[in-house]
Amino acid sequence: MVARNQHLVPITWGSSTKFSILQVFVALLFAVFFIGAVYMAGEYVTFNMIPASVDDMFSGDSLSECNLFSGKWVFDNTSYPLYKEKECKFMSDQLACNKFGREDLSYQNWRWQPHHCDLPRFNATRLLERLRNKRMVFVGDSLNRGQWVSMVCLLDSSIQDPNLKFMNYNGSNLISFKAVGYNASIEFYWAPLLVESNSDDPVNHKLPERIVRSQSIEKHARFWTDADILVFNSYLWWRRPHIKVLWGSFEDKNGIYKEVEMLRSYEMALKTWSDWLEIQVDRAKTQLFFISMSPTHERAEEWGASNDQNCYNETNLITKEGYVGSGTDPKMMKIVENSIDELKSRGLKVEIINITQLSEYRKEGHPSTYRKQWETLSEEQLSNPSSYSDCIHWCLPGVPDVWNELLYAYIFRQ
Repeated sequence: MVARNQHLVPITWGSSTKFSILQVFVALLFAVFFIGAVYMAGEYVTFNMIPASVDDMFSGDSLSECNLFSGKWVFDNTSYPLYKEKECKFMSDQLACNKFGREDLSYQNWRWQPHHCDLPRFNATRLLERLRNKRMVFVGDSLNRGQWVSMVCLLDSSIQDPNLKFMNYNGSNLISFKAVGYNASIEFYWAPLLVESNSDDPVNHKLPERIVRSQSIEKHARFWTDADILVFNSYLWWRRPHIKVLWGSFEDKNGIYKEVEMLRSYEMALKTWSDWLEIQVDRAKTQLFFISMSPTHERAEEWGASNDQNCYNETNLITKEGYVGSGTDPKMMKIVENSIDELKSRGLKVEIINITQLSEYRKEGHPSTYRKQWETLSEEQLSNPSSYSDCIHWCLPGVPDVWNELLYAYIFRQ
């Protein structure tokens, strides 16, 4: 009996041992699965959710691994617009489409969604802290001015005390928004061709003939020298077959004028611009950006509408991925890229903020007829709204806000 019991004990113990091993194995398997699930969830949060810290998202080379400029527009009337047109006291009448009669406001509710990551949410207070005791200067044409107005409205909404913000006109070409509590200055400087030209007057610049001094930039650049962030653009004003180039000054009767093919004159001007940057910019202090070409939507037949129409009455986006209209010039963009690559080889970094493709889709985002008309419209124009529709600039809030979200992401990456 004892022997049987002694024999039964190990049999009973053996059964328990097998059961326990199975439990341990299952527990370990569950633990591995759980840890893996937590890790994958963490990875999902890291790469697919908007991070709490932009610096965390764009540390190291992560920004280069995610193309923020390739994506799609997503309708989002919960998070957008980022500010209200009527509440921005610095809004431009050229861009205030709702104020001038546009009732369809869906153009304000589109969010740019990159294909493989998320664009960080614009945080005005964070950017103002970054700009404390600093200057941020937008240099270029009226499209760059529109982006500057967008930036001012984005920052204005976070400064509640009206005594802590104001606009200062420092000269005919320079306008400054001051955030007093941060001692920060966000400025726009009118230089549509970057180099000196006969179109440098910010008001009286509609001239039949365009003339540039391709080798002269100091007249403008002396106003940017000590900036901490410089944001350039120059594109639309070059869009003509030839540009007259002047060797000499506008005051010199003996100056030499020569008609130069547009791409060559553009290349010459960007050479002068890049040489100035290389010599004058404090590389330890100044961040440099170039905004790529902003597309126009002047030819409705390019997206399948009537041949005699443009952006007038458009309320929908272009949905064909990769759409490119005739309002952009890849050859000009290549010249910009070559100039910036050359600067990089000389140790100076300029980031291109590529807003071209994402803006191509937004044919409904222009002011069209919904803006202040600076000149009295004729009866003929009034009978044909397409004839005076603005299909170049952009309504605000709208597309330029996304340009600034992209700019914001790159500012905090560096």
